[in-house]
Amino acid sequence: MFRRGTILRKIRILTLVLCMAVSVLGAAAGASAEEKAKSTGNTAAADLAPNARSAILMDAGTGTIIYEKNSHDKLPPASITKIMTMLLTVEALDEGRLQLTDMVRTSEYAASMGGSQIFLEPGEEMSVDEMLKGIAMASGNDASVAMAEKIAGSESAFVDMMNSKAEELGLKDTHFANCNGLPAENHYSSAHDIAVISRELLKHERIIKYTGSYQDYLRKDTEKPFWLVNTNKLVRFYTGADGLKTGYTSEAKFCLSATASRDGLRAVAVVLGEPNTKTRNSEVSGMFDYLFSQYKVHTIYKPGDAIGTLKIEKGVKKELPITAKETYSVLLKKGVTQEGIRNEVVLQKDIKAPVAADQSIGKLVVYQGTNVIKEYELKAGEAVPKAGFWKLFKRTAGSLFTID
Repeated sequence: MFRRGTILRKIRILTLVLCMAVSVLGAAAGASAEEKAKSTGNTAAADLAPNARSAILMDAGTGTIIYEKNSHDKLPPASITKIMTMLLTVEALDEGRLQLTDMVRTSEYAASMGGSQIFLEPGEEMSVDEMLKGIAMASGNDASVAMAEKIAGSESAFVDMMNSKAEELGLKDTHFANCNGLPAENHYSSAHDIAVISRELLKHERIIKYTGSYQDYLRKDTEKPFWLVNTNKLVRFYTGADGLKTGYTSEAKFCLSATASRDGLRAVAVVLGEPNTKTRNSEVSGMFDYLFSQYKVHTIYKPGDAIGTLKIEKGVKKELPITAKETYSVLLKKGVTQEGIRNEVVLQKDIKAPVAADQSIGKLVVYQGTNVIKEYELKAGEAVPKAGFWKLFKRTAGSLFTID
């Protein structure tokens, strides 16, 4: 009996020990899975920019963030500031408020800018086209101020436009004090916000003509031609690179917002606070290599593709076709099939005229299995005025006598 009781006690103790061991191992496995879930998409990319103070890698097409490091830290952006200056300039061009052939006069204030410049003289005039070259390729502080004064009347008014645009884009880490990035109090941005501004700029395809050129001339047919060489050497030495903007001050260190396109993918990589140009360019190249080697794009709709039909109450038109205004796509890891990728059009209910052009009318929801992986806002392709009383009366009367 004694031996039997001893054996039973030992079995109970052993069972208890085994249960505790299983519990501990299970908790450890659960923690590991949680950590993996938190780091999805970033594990393999953990050391992409080890020397940068802040960095981000984004797919420009979908806005998907592939990698980030201290991406919301508020830091001096140096001449990367000029991405916003270029954005407001190309917006003015696309909206017809400005023409490439318009002449821009250089004020004494603009000509007084130090740092990177194209050596504008007070009173000197250049076309908008030439000024854009000077900003995009040579990082001209003087050209940036001259352009700001042309668009807004003064640099301070233009800076107000810059901050309004930042607010419109939903940026939380950005405040501008000038249009060129020279050191100033209360002038800061983040890698995340710069990537968003860069993505917005890339929607205006004309900018690549300037940011993607390696060399050009200003004052070409004068006695003092000025040779431009792009400060972003990746446009020459990295296949597919065609922008966007470098930056340097002693406080900001070496910065770059770069873009490259390959196999239907366009990447945006931003690094801030790099120790030198060689490291900066090497780490950005590595970020590009990672995205292009590991990811692919799956296109759902191309611009102009029919998506569906919107029913409109009391409009001059009863229905409005919905077409894709841009490329709607999702980013997938290579090796992942498109099986299970589906989309659904979710329209707002009971839309009544008048409907404005570009009015939000619903969304395109993209699923992988049961998980939502992307949403795109859908907008009306044209305005639909409200129908008059007589038209509505005839429509109603006609429906009364229609026989199915």
